[in-house]
Amino acid sequence: MENAPGNRSKILSDAELILKIKQLQKEKNAIILAHYYQVPEIQDLADFVGDSLQLSQQAAETEASIIVFAGVHFMAETAKILSPDKKVLLPDLEAGCSLADSCPPDEFKRFIDAHPGHRVVSYINCSAGVKTMSDVICTSSNAKMIVDTFPQDEKLIFAPDKNLGAYINSKTGRNMVLWDGSCHVHNQLSDEKVIQLKVENPDAKLIAHPECRGPVLALADFIGSTAALLEFTKNDSNNRYIVATEGGIIHQMKKASPQKEFIVVPADETCSCNDCPYMKMNTLQKLYLCLKTESPQIDLDAEVMENARKPIVRMLEISKAAKLIK
Repeated sequence: MENAPGNRSKILSDAELILKIKQLQKEKNAIILAHYYQVPEIQDLADFVGDSLQLSQQAAETEASIIVFAGVHFMAETAKILSPDKKVLLPDLEAGCSLADSCPPDEFKRFIDAHPGHRVVSYINCSAGVKTMSDVICTSSNAKMIVDTFPQDEKLIFAPDKNLGAYINSKTGRNMVLWDGSCHVHNQLSDEKVIQLKVENPDAKLIAHPECRGPVLALADFIGSTAALLEFTKNDSNNRYIVATEGGIIHQMKKASPQKEFIVVPADETCSCNDCPYMKMNTLQKLYLCLKTESPQIDLDAEVMENARKPIVRMLEISKAAKLIK
């Protein structure tokens, strides 16, 4: 096997790996999905690039037999839930998510039991197990709309992201009970560093993902999902942006607006980046081996998939109805 540990055969270049990946795709009727936070070479190779739910929906609409999800574990699970008859592969099975992992299903069950009479709204960035306990799923782009469908006096639990939940509470005037979880990539961004960047770059607009902490969001000129941030930079007349989210999105921002400048809010003082280590676990080499061996594969219990699909379908029904009303 090429590039296997201990194998003395020549190391394949990126160009050779890409060629082999494309050949395997054709042979096996496979599609490659890449989240915005993947490394540029995987984004450029993928059939679809986007946010997690959007990618899973696109994959479900194709005739592909195999879905290779260059993302993290919960994303591949969602793809399997929406395409139960397709084989779903994840290049690195250890590519988890700090946010999803912060909400273990057994602990979340106890949390729900401790708040009787509450309906559960869960962010898509959670495990299949948590989805099975949810009344409806939401994304960062439709969270407010989903929450607004409940009566104002309805008792709600929002999980797993406390920052997104707090942001939606502030926008709706609600007091949802929040699970104490967060994405470390967004939660670690300091308001002090953001203020420093704004002072040093007064002509730059601060755009932020709602998974950031409240003080960072309070300083933002625009708040939105990863896809919404990208669209904003495409359509906005400004030429410089301070970006408070994972740095992988900068690749698409630069491709769409090469004349504009993007400054990533750094995770710490040692670099000018803010990378999710789990997202960056996927490589061209792993993607190639994944397709070649058709593993690691995402396997979910049929009952789990069915119960996890229900709150996702509920969200999609609400979204469709909202579009029809408009």
